Amino acid sequence: MRSINRQFRGIDKTTNVISFPQYNPEEMRNILKFQPSDRFLLGDIVINLSMIQKEAVEHGLTFDEELREMMIHGLLHLIGYDHEKSSYGRRKMQKKELELLSLT
Repeated sequence: MRSINRQFRGIDKTTNVISFPQYNPEEMRNILKFQPSDRFLLGDIVINLSMIQKEAVEHGLTFDEELREMMIHGLLHLIGYDHEKSSYGRRKMQKKELELLSLT
């Protein structure tokens, strides 16, 4: 995961999840107007399972709970959410994560 993070993000450290969106933000705005029967590839999510296990213990969660959080986090990145650009973006993404976690 460290190698992937270094190669694609220029950050030389390991991470828990990396998303590779299929579309740029402009294209994504149009795609999100889809019909329920539409199917399309959003992109790829790479999850570091050993880090998820470690973080689950640190956060007092089960492996499945931590994995669910990281899957939602990665999915939100695929559709254009970004917590790294601004505090507004971070709050907006955290709010959506909590909303989606409450549905699971």
